[in-house]
Amino acid sequence: MTDQGRVLVVDDNEMNRDLLSRRLQRQGHIIVMAENGQEALEKLRSQPFDLVLLDVMMPVMNGYQLLETLKADPDLRHIPVIMISALDDLDSVVRCIELGAEDYLFKPFNPTLLKARIGVSLEKKRLRDQEQAYLQRIQNEQEKSERLLLNVLPKPIADRLKQGQNTIADNFSEVTVLFGDIVNFTQLSVSMSPADLVELLNQIFSTFDQLVAQHELEKIKTIGDAYLAVGGLPLPRPNHAEAVANLALAMQEAIGQFSVPTASGEEKPLAMRIGIHTGAVGAGVIGTTKFAYDLWGDTVNTASRMESQGLPGKIQVTEVTYRLLKDKYCFEERGIVDIKGKGEMRTYFLCP
Repeated sequence: MTDQGRVLVVDDNEMNRDLLSRRLQRQGHIIVMAENGQEALEKLRSQPFDLVLLDVMMPVMNGYQLLETLKADPDLRHIPVIMISALDDLDSVVRCIELGAEDYLFKPFNPTLLKARIGVSLEKKRLRDQEQAYLQRIQNEQEKSERLLLNVLPKPIADRLKQGQNTIADNFSEVTVLFGDIVNFTQLSVSMSPADLVELLNQIFSTFDQLVAQHELEKIKTIGDAYLAVGGLPLPRPNHAEAVANLALAMQEAIGQFSVPTASGEEKPLAMRIGIHTGAVGAGVIGTTKFAYDLWGDTVNTASRMESQGLPGKIQVTEVTYRLLKDKYCFEERGIVDIKGKGEMRTYFLCP
């Protein structure tokens, strides 16, 4: 174990400073000197030190004042301080120890004792630094795990899991569900390599993710080239339908920025079908490994049908959603449509 360190020697007596410095340099320490507490404080705030050897009686700022200032500073309080003073009264020793000094030696000091005290102080400093570095690594890993968890689950759900709730399942009386799907993406992407295909989808969905965050909604998942988002959960909000409508309009605008190469070498712009429905859903964490926050219920199925039986470039909504939005948005009535699994439904297109 090495006992070398970077030591600040603080004493207003030049002879004392030189004596200490030469002795410590022979022991392998790096020495910096200061004539008073104020000069020492400036050096401490501008460069790192492992130990301070501090005289008590000094002009400008004495040892008591410097010691008190150091121990009150969160960035400096961890540096050990050994007092070396001609004051050999018990009150001075007690005062320094109470202010946070590591040790107190009387002048003239015993060189062997000083070396031992310095070695112990430096070792304690190194152990503390190692502990702080370890704690910082733990904190960094915890923050990384937190970010990963929040990439999978909404924050309120993640918080409930961390509090020990093993089963999370909630009913929501009214939310608005959005399904989006890229039109003919499978056929259009035949000429693309798997790497290029994944990169394109990543760019598209990353753009959608930003829009979801911007409108304070929840992305639930992607399925191939389909995208599922919802408004009104896990925290209810009164304007969920409006927020989802705004998201849908923004997604239709964003998809126009992307294209795929055709066999002839030309770029074909992408288009989306989007379906929206409002109603009750169940939501919760599914699975114990590779778990996910998911939705279920007729509302989800109906929103999916609005998308799958919609038209390219259009946002198709049910009559329920239309009634919530008709006074604030422009709609085009599509009319009665035979929806698979649902029968005849009156639907509307949300206009840009």
